[in-house]
Parts: sequence; structure tokens; C-alpha cells
Amino acid sequence: MNKRPPAYWPTACAELAAADPVMAALIERYPDAILANRGDPFQTLARAIVGQQISVKAADSVWARFAGYAQTLHPEHIATLKLDALAACGLSRRKAEYLRDLAGHFVDGRVEPMRWEAMTDEAVIAELTGVRGIGRWTAEMFLIFSLRRPDVWPLDDIGLQKAVALLYFDGERPTPKKLVQHGERHAPWRTVATWYLWRSLDPVVVQY
Repeated sequence: MNKRPPAYWPTACAELAAADPVMAALIERYPDAILANRGDPFQTLARAIVGQQISVKAADSVWARFAGYAQTLHPEHIATLKLDALAACGLSRRKAEYLRDLAGHFVDGRVEPMRWEAMTDEAVIAELTGVRGIGRWTAEMFLIFSLRRPDVWPLDDIGLQKAVALLYFDGERPTPKKLVQHGERHAPWRTVATWYLWRSLDPVVVQY
């Protein structure tokens, strides 16, 4: 895992701080910026599916059992595993189907990491959300934490909504339209702004 912030981070922080006193205060308060890159895209997305709607502790336990059973976490291998065997690892039947579908997308090239660098954020999101079990929020977290794209503003993220409400709207949760409009002030560094807004709620570094 790469734990160093991306190369654009210092420039983003300087521009955000210059434009917005709230951002300036957050950036000064949390100097230990880490936006880790988890590495392997298939495993990152598979872990996101495993972790849906369960606690981090439970997700880690199920993942360990799944990885121990699979032994090789390559899409070509996962696509061949029986659903009953995956369910025996603690996965719901639906999540077992999602993992197989994810593997199939990698195997046949419907999901292809090699082309992402040349694709827009929205194009990558469209490709990822073609996989069963991956919605827009999961795709946006992938853009932030794996591809480390600089200008992602995840409107459906509860933490982002709460932080913006507390810091900019006197505690009142903004409408989706207001949240979009608010995010524009942080462009083209909305990923960095999101990271600091998350930190304002929880000093523990957020990683997905």
C-alpha cells in the first residue's frame, strides 16, 4: 500500500486554503495527509463488495476466510468458484454472486484497469457500476482511494453531507443541489476537500 499523498496534494492544499478559510483551518489542523493507494484493483473492489452493510470487523473476518479458501485472488480463478463454497466462507448468496460477476467483468475485459488512465471519472464510474453490487458511491470511493483522482465529490456520502452541514450550513443538511453547488467552490480539488471534511468528523485517517 502506497501511504504517501499524491503529487498534486501540496498544490491542492495551497489553493483550497487560499480560497476558503474553513479549508485553511482544517488543512492546518491535520498536517499528516495520507491518501493510500491499496494497489490491486480486483482485490480492492472485491473487498468493497464483501464489506457492504456489515461491520469492519465482520468484513475482515469474512475476507480472511474467503481469501484462505480461494488461495489465489485472481479473477480467472474466482470466476470458477462455486457459489455454495463462497457462501460457506460467510458470504451471503448475493455477495457470492457479486464476486463472481466482478471476476467475470475482469476476465472478459468489460472492466479493464489498463485503460482507466485515459478515461474520465464518469467513464470509469460507468464501467464499474456495470458490475452487480457496485453502485456509484463504491465507484467514487475507488476513484478516491485507488485511482486517487483529484476532483471527486461523492454526493451520497453521509460523512461528506454531515461535515458540510456542520461547517458551512449551521448544521442543516444541504439538499443535493446545494451540495453540488457547494462542491464547485473546491474544484478542481474536491477529493482533497472531501478528505479534510471527513477528518473534521473523525481524526482517524479514512481509508477504504
